[in-house]
Amino acid sequence: MLYAIMSEDVVDSLEKRKLARPNHLARLEILKNEGRLILAGPHPKIDNENPGDAGFTGSLVVAEFNALADAEAWAAADPYIAAGVYANVTVKPFKKVLP
Repeated sequence: MLYAIMSEDVVDSLEKRKLARPNHLARLEILKNEGRLILAGPHPKIDNENPGDAGFTGSLVVAEFNALADAEAWAAADPYIAAGVYANVTVKPFKKVLP
């Protein structure tokens, strides 16, 4: 089943993001290579695809896992959590309708 992993950043998370980003992306690459990643990306703090120093307010990952507990465990092991980037992470079942 698909799960949405919605994360909210702490205030002024950009430097912490930069440090943890390589490890964060490596985990997403594994999901992608396994054919389980639907989409992933950050939420820019400003209305711009490249927000520069404004940074980001959080992230969204939609991926396939066997169960909610598996998705929650994967989310809990995110390097952004260990680096203090995320203030809050919510994992919910997701039903893709379109496209």
